[in-house]
Amino acid sequence: MSAGSEGGGATAVRTPPFGTSQRIRSRAIWAVSLFTAAIPPAVVGLGIATATDDQANVAMPLALFFWVLGFLFALWAAVPTLRYWEALPGQTRWLGALPLLSVSLFISLALLVPLVR
Repeated sequence: MSAGSEGGGATAVRTPPFGTSQRIRSRAIWAVSLFTAAIPPAVVGLGIATATDDQANVAMPLALFFWVLGFLFALWAAVPTLRYWEALPGQTRWLGALPLLSVSLFISLALLVPLVR
């Protein structure tokens, strides 16, 4: 039995490496920016698809590209946030977690709306 095991199974809080909070903030801001950049092409693409018979447009793939890139940045921010959750300040915790939470909320709403109709 080691000397440090008398603590009742409690684990020590790992301190994040230097600059982790700044990287999390930067990635979360990029994720939100990319999600926002996906909105105008999605609106334009939806307008083209519903107003004309031409279903092939470049706006929808562009919107999907921005959204997927934003999702990757949200994951990239969420992984270190969850890894060092206890050691991070509260503002950094939520800033790192909210982009991924908003994506999961959006997907949940997209799945529930057809069921309600």
